[in-house]
Amino acid sequence: MCGRSLTFRTANSTFGAMPLPRPPLGAQPHPNEIGKWSVGHSRHRTSGGRAAFHASMIIPSNRQSQTQVAEIIRGGGVIAFRTDTFYGLGADPFNQYAIRKVRDLKGREDAKPILLLISDLSELDRFITEQSKSFKAVAERFWPGPLTLIGIARRELPVELTSGTKSIGLRLPDDEDLRALVRRCGGALTATSANISGQPPALSAKDVENYFPQGLDLIIDGGEVMAAQPSTVVDLSGSQPRLIREGAIARAELERIIPDYFGI
Repeated sequence: MCGRSLTFRTANSTFGAMPLPRPPLGAQPHPNEIGKWSVGHSRHRTSGGRAAFHASMIIPSNRQSQTQVAEIIRGGGVIAFRTDTFYGLGADPFNQYAIRKVRDLKGREDAKPILLLISDLSELDRFITEQSKSFKAVAERFWPGPLTLIGIARRELPVELTSGTKSIGLRLPDDEDLRALVRRCGGALTATSANISGQPPALSAKDVENYFPQGLDLIIDGGEVMAAQPSTVVDLSGSQPRLIREGAIARAELERIIPDYFGI
């Protein structure tokens, strides 16, 4: 390191809602509420003939629920699940309508991209164009673990996912059961926090239900969150690393790894 430490340029987190312009395939529009719809088993008819959401359903996390979750994700639905940090909202990252629903539920700005969980390192090439030396070094040292790395996004990723930033944040969690769930869902899931924008993160399935009494297809109860901090987020999509958020992995730990690959 030559006696010098790496200086990160700190920026605000860029993760996070845009209105839903049209329903996903198979969804039934509310006849008197343009722009709103329900998907799958979440829909029923009120006495007045209007469609409405059932209350969100909570089920325990097990192999049977993984099968159910996978079916919902394939059908364009949105679920809540416990990640390696807090509870998150899961959807197919290649389904633009599901992503829009996630954004609508959270009520966040459409300028914020949505981070993903991946099941295996082999999934990286589906989402980023290339792995720089620094990206590989940090991933090798801290993955699986509570570190979100931002790389240059592949062009074919939905703009609803990247918000036009041309970058994407990915994390490989240090939880085999969680990785198995993500694997069953196709190898990647959105994992933006399961809370209304600006509110504290959900620490339990009940917290999620309180935030979203309607609108989710399923809530997977993975127990109380034990993590005290969110994941650390590092942007490695450019020539200069940026520490977007310091969390479970301290800045000092990153400085010991990255300078070796930047000649500092």
